[in-house]
Formats: sequence, C-alpha cells, structure tokens
Amino acid sequence: MRRVKNVLFVMLLGLILTLTACSSNKDQNNTDQSDNTTSKGNKISREDVEGGTLKIALDGQPPNLDAPSTPATSTRDTTRMMFETLLTTDENYQAVPMLAESVDVSEDSKVYTFKLREGVSFHNEKEMTSEDVIASMEYWLEKSTITGSIFEGATWTATDDYTVVLELTESSSLTLDTLASAKMAAVIMPKEVVEAAPPEGIDDYIGTGPYKFVEWQQDQYIHFTKFEDYQPVEDEASGLAGKKVAHFDDVYFYIVPDASTRLAGLQTGEYDFAYNLPYDSYDQLESHPDIHSILTPSANEFLLYNKNYGITKDYKIRQAINAALNNEEIMMAAFPNQDFFWLDSGYMDVNIVNWASTAGNEFYNMDDQELAKQYLEEAGYNGEEIRIMATRDYDYHYNAAVVVHDQLTNIGINAVLDVYDWPTFNEKATQGLEEWDVLLSSSSTVSTPPQLIALSPSFAGGVGDPKVIEDMQAIETAPTLEEAQELWDNLQGYAWEELLPIVNIGGFNSLYAHRNNMEGISAFSGPVFWNAYFTD
Repeated sequence: MRRVKNVLFVMLLGLILTLTACSSNKDQNNTDQSDNTTSKGNKISREDVEGGTLKIALDGQPPNLDAPSTPATSTRDTTRMMFETLLTTDENYQAVPMLAESVDVSEDSKVYTFKLREGVSFHNEKEMTSEDVIASMEYWLEKSTITGSIFEGATWTATDDYTVVLELTESSSLTLDTLASAKMAAVIMPKEVVEAAPPEGIDDYIGTGPYKFVEWQQDQYIHFTKFEDYQPVEDEASGLAGKKVAHFDDVYFYIVPDASTRLAGLQTGEYDFAYNLPYDSYDQLESHPDIHSILTPSANEFLLYNKNYGITKDYKIRQAINAALNNEEIMMAAFPNQDFFWLDSGYMDVNIVNWASTAGNEFYNMDDQELAKQYLEEAGYNGEEIRIMATRDYDYHYNAAVVVHDQLTNIGINAVLDVYDWPTFNEKATQGLEEWDVLLSSSSTVSTPPQLIALSPSFAGGVGDPKVIEDMQAIETAPTLEEAQELWDNLQGYAWEELLPIVNIGGFNSLYAHRNNMEGISAFSGPVFWNAYFTD
C-alpha cells in the first residue's frame, strides 16, 4: 500500500497547474492567466480582527444549493461555505485531504482506503462518521455527471466508524482528482439528510464547513453564519485546501443580476465584494481609492453546435462556420481589453499544464471567408436560417454572439440572432433543441477532460459520437497519466478535424472587486471567503 497523508502523493496523475497570481492592484497591472489569484494574500496579519457582516453581490441566482447536482458556479461558490469534501485541491491543483485524514491506494489502484478525521462535527452537532460518508458518496454518484465511467460498479464500504473503502472495477489515474473536484462536488452530509432528500435534490443544507446555512430568500439573498464548532485542518491555506478560519459573524450573498447595480453598490459601500463586474469599468475600479480589483482566469468562451436537429447536423455547415470565424475579433468585442482574454485552441484551460493541448490548432481561428463559402457550396446551402442563441444577461456572451452573427452574414449565411434571458437560454439549451442551431456560452475551468461539457454525452443534446465516448472511457481508465495524455491529444485533434462539436473561441478572466477594508480574499475556481477579514 502507498500512503498519502496531508500532502497527498497527488494521485497518479498529479494535475500540477502552473499558476501565477494575476491580481490587479494600484501599483501593478499583471494579467497572467492563473486560477489562484490573491488580492492581498491569505495570511492573517492581525489575530484580533474578528466579526462583522460580509455583504457579497452575486451575479445570478443559483439553480439550487445541491452541490453534487449542478455545475453552476453560483452553486459552487455559495455551497463551499457550508460543505466540504473528503479531498480538495491546493493551489497547484493537487488533490489533498480535507475531511479525510489520509488515503491509502492499493498497488493496482483499484482500492482506496480513506481514514477520516475524528471529531469533525456537522452543523447539527452530530459527529461525522463513515456512515455519513458512504451515504453522501452514493448520492454524489447518483447526481453528479463528472464521475464518468470511473465509478461504474464501484462500492463504498466501512470497516469502522472512521475508515471508508472505495473499490473500483477498473483502475483510473483520474480517481482522486475527480473526488477532489470543486465542480459538482462530492460533499459530505449527514446520512439522515441524504436519505430524506426529495427526488429534486437536497433541501436540508447541513455540512461541516466554516459557515452554516441560515436561510435562502429566493431572488434576494442567501445567508450563512459562523459555525462556532468548526474544526479546521492545521496545514497552511492553499487553493481550496488547508486551514479555514471564519472571521465574519455573518455572510450574505445578495442576488444582484444587474452589473451596474453591483458596481454602484460596491462603490457606495452597500456591498463589500462584487462578482463579475463590467469589463469597461476596469479603469474606473483601478483608480478608485477605496476599491481593489481582481482579474482571475475563469472559463473558455465557446460556440456550440446543435448536432441533433436542424442544419448544423451537417458537418460541412459546421466546417463553414468554423472557417469564417475571426476569434480575436469575437473576443475583443466580448472583452474589450487584451488583458481580459487569451486565444487558445485547447478544449482544456491552457493553465492545466498536464492536459493543455495544441492538437487541431490548424483548424482554429481560420478567418478564411473563401474556404467558408466553399464548404457552404459543398453542403448545398440554400439560404436556410441559422439561429444563433444568446443572452443579454451576460454582456460578453451577447457581444460575442453579435460579432459571430455579422461574420456569418458576411459569407452569405442567413443568420438570425435569438436573444433570451439566462434561465430561458439554459432551458432551451437542454430541452428546446429544435429551437436553435448554435449558441454562445462558456465553460468554467475543469481539471480533467471527462469533465468538459463540450464533449459531454448529455449537455445541449450531447455528443453521441462513438469515438468520443470510447476515447473518454479509455482516458478515464488509463493506468498512467502519460497514456491518458496521449489519448486526450488524439481525441482533441479528432474533435477539431473530424467532428467539430464546438468552436473553442478563447479563454477569459473574470473581474471581481472588493472594498479596501478587506484582506485575505483569494480566488481559486471562484472567490474564496474563508480566511478573509475586515481591517476596520
């Protein structure tokens, strides 16, 4: 057996992310692509700074607070206040223990033995034991879509109150990373909460985290309060790992969908922190004496084709659209400063160095109108409408869609821009497949290829291509990282050259900001509010 304790040997794949801080400040403008951005460091300089109410302006209403069931970033960022997982990721995207004290991995990488931390209390004052972990993990396997085929036929058993054993039918170099993922997280809840959950998901929010749930007033706010009996680990804070300290008495996530309202509230002091501020306010934020702005890598902007209905089922039509696109022009319209975005053909975020790939790069950012027209002729295109679905709820998605519309019109496509609010957009993306041909959206950073919605078998009709399904399964069960990387390189090349399920347009930073009387804020797969505190 190989033992991993507190600095987990980092599974077989290691997922090391080379990151550089990209927090902007008044003296320096550094916009390196990083998902580990700290505005003023996360070490508390004054032990006596405690209390107060943190007021956060969130940009959208979470679809629910059932962490395993949705990839929504609003759910991820709010529920991490109250929920924790067996493993989590440090600033290098390495999987390290959180609620687990250690994990032993068998030589064949099929058996994982988790030793749980003792004395960890749920918010209802019940101690966490193996029965809670097993119930929670089985719920996660039922609800989460990031598990892929890794856990098919897997079993979870307990040898005592503080030891849980996972047995896989096939080994996988991605097992620990998937368990540690912040997306659709494998959170641990009391057994009785899981068993009482209605079919639509968890509605009794009890975890082990530094803050506990108080109430959710729909379309108004989500309220958390300090969990006085929280038991932190003693390791130095890093990414989502290490010591967590709840310095605030209360935390409110106010639902503020209008960006100008979030900005105005931050400027007046109504809010202490604001999500996703308008990019054209960046200079204004930088010059404001009481505000500190943060740029941090967030997601990839993409154009996704409807591969199940309508005209974009035709591969030649997809080729024509791809050949017509000038990705730099699209990204400049969406993010009007080159500090806010970068061009990259990789489906995986360029900063996830173990998975970054340039395969298929020759089909990226082609900007070739003549070739696009040739593909249209080969497809027998005869002026049919191609419906571009977009939303105004996120300016950058809408602005990108407008440029795509113009670029397609320029090659003779009868492009129509259909604009919806965000909830309707999401509903049509999954349930109204006959009502759109392409859509503009984004995919938040993930740590392994099987988590990509671009190649998902379910998102927006899914990718039902047999090779994609087969290769993803092979990646999941590859015994070594090197074999998995080679498989992924081949799959991305195939996707660009022979399938074209999406066009990855480019990666972009999110713009957050907070009042200068706060310190300790960090950003890693979204803002992290534990260890933050007021200075006055």
